[in-house]
Amino acid sequence: MEVVRLGYVGAGFMAQKVHLPNFASISNCRLVALAEVRERLGREVAKRFGIPKLYRHHTELLDDPEIDAVAVSAHFAAQGEIARDALLAGKHVFMEKPMAVSLEQGRRIIEASKRTGARLMVAYMKRFDAGYELGKEFVDRFRKSGELGRITLVRVHYFGGDWVCGLDTPFTSTDEPPPPPPYIKPDWLPDEHYGRFVGFLQQYVHAFNFVRWLLDAGENAGVRVVDLDEDGYTGVIVLRVGGVRAVLETGGIAHHRWDEHTQVYFERGWVHMWSPPLLQRNQPAEVEVYLGGDRHEYRRPLPAERWSWSYKREAEHFIRCLLTGEPFRSPGEDALTDIRLCEEVYKRWLNIA
Repeated sequence: MEVVRLGYVGAGFMAQKVHLPNFASISNCRLVALAEVRERLGREVAKRFGIPKLYRHHTELLDDPEIDAVAVSAHFAAQGEIARDALLAGKHVFMEKPMAVSLEQGRRIIEASKRTGARLMVAYMKRFDAGYELGKEFVDRFRKSGELGRITLVRVHYFGGDWVCGLDTPFTSTDEPPPPPPYIKPDWLPDEHYGRFVGFLQQYVHAFNFVRWLLDAGENAGVRVVDLDEDGYTGVIVLRVGGVRAVLETGGIAHHRWDEHTQVYFERGWVHMWSPPLLQRNQPAEVEVYLGGDRHEYRRPLPAERWSWSYKREAEHFIRCLLTGEPFRSPGEDALTDIRLCEEVYKRWLNIA
């Protein structure tokens, strides 16, 4: 395979603003089909991106033998079902996070991948941010060398703010209503908490996934303390991730930028990383390294790709891995752990054994 023939499911905000432009810009990726249940919207978006085939439903797109892989962004519950259908059809899948809204749904998706051998990548763009890559290089180096001592704490402050950041690229909308999403939730979750749970999950799977990657923890992560307000969103969560204590500060703020940063504390220094506003193109995370002990020094290193966008780099990674066979940096099976952690948080918050 020299070129990946990609079909896209969904023509909403993330499709138009992020994923379709990024995949269209990759030389060895060809957008060959779009599926969108809103007929006029699908027609206008397909025309804008020069996509030759338009389908009314994702199942029609999956029957197309000329499609090698599928990318999907839809409602949080719906996109997991679409991804599962695509995997069962033998199509490789790139999907927006969260991969599922329950651990049981996530397991069904992974089982579909195993059944057909089709591969699944979840779009955790923080793992592809050039600044975060650089920060992780320093964390890995200091852990291996021991020059700053052991890690004593990882602190993740994640309040958000203006994630769109004035992105003024074209966006098409119509008066056609979107399809109602399926109602999928963990069996143990009371119905009255469904909206709160999904709101928490869709935001903070990012944080769980990022910390696990930063510490090379894999599945070795668990929730220790949960202190959330009545909104089920604002508060503090204490975890053990790869044997390291991690604190996640959750909440929202009316901020003009994006209020999210991660600080890895060693005994004699730290690595501090600040996330850019998510849709601010060509702006990677900022990194600060503090060296303490006998000397005291601050460094502000820059990544080699100083002007790059994590969303585009994740799309390039997906296409490259399909062409070369190399493993995904954010595979679907790994993402199951993030869903598990979200369920653990809410079980503790609701005092459900």
